[in-house]
Amino acid sequence: MDVPATRSGPGDAPLADRALRTLRARWRTASLAAGWRFPSDWALPEVDAVCAAVMAKGRVEAAETALAGLARARAAAGAGLAETLADLAALHAVFDHGGDGFVSPDVDATPARLLRTTALAWADVATDQLVHTEVTDPLTGLPSAAYLRTRLYEVYRAAAARERPAAEDHVLLVVSLDLSTVTGFPRLTGMILVADALRAVFDSGQSVASLGTSVVAALVPKDEKVASHGVALRRALHERLSVDSQLADAGRPRVSAVRLPATHELACDLLAHLARA
Repeated sequence: MDVPATRSGPGDAPLADRALRTLRARWRTASLAAGWRFPSDWALPEVDAVCAAVMAKGRVEAAETALAGLARARAAAGAGLAETLADLAALHAVFDHGGDGFVSPDVDATPARLLRTTALAWADVATDQLVHTEVTDPLTGLPSAAYLRTRLYEVYRAAAARERPAAEDHVLLVVSLDLSTVTGFPRLTGMILVADALRAVFDSGQSVASLGTSVVAALVPKDEKVASHGVALRRALHERLSVDSQLADAGRPRVSAVRLPATHELACDLLAHLARA
């Protein structure tokens, strides 16, 4: 891309600003043509920083620091890696091509160093977001079914290492509450109270999770405490739900011990079935 000659004098800044705006506009157009999904999300403050760095140094390859900052901002804003790299390719194609004609961005034609810098910066933020994502149900505060599926995977691997069925060591205690006759705020508080009861009873390392809008479960060791846990759970549920007349009239929550199936895949199918029950 042709960069206006630098000159001293009052017209220098307007020329530079015009060149920056031209680069930014052409970059945006090429990026949208390359598949940027949401035009309103393309513009970020870091875009201007990249344009300024490129114009100042005369080469996209010399703007690595600014490009890394943009990649981190893209990741924080939810842009995928493929989309971020295609956007980089659009910038490189626009600046490398020069003129005002149509350009065809090609990620494979983008210098590997730029791709690596952008990808690593994007991954730093994306990985951090993944690590700190809360896998919890917003209503009950319990871990989600996805968490329980992961926990079951660990249980099945441990069982395979011991060459014995997972069902010999663990069992699912499932609580379901019929809320079909409950309306208003009590409908929301019902599962909150159920979740609180499970947390109170299973407070020593057992895995408790929300499976659906009216179903929760606990993965517990299959030992001599299973029966006493069941009794304690029914008592805790009764104490909490009896304080609200609508919840008390809805009937007792159903508590059942569910045997784990033979494989982890079947266990995941079981969780999906329980969530719909």
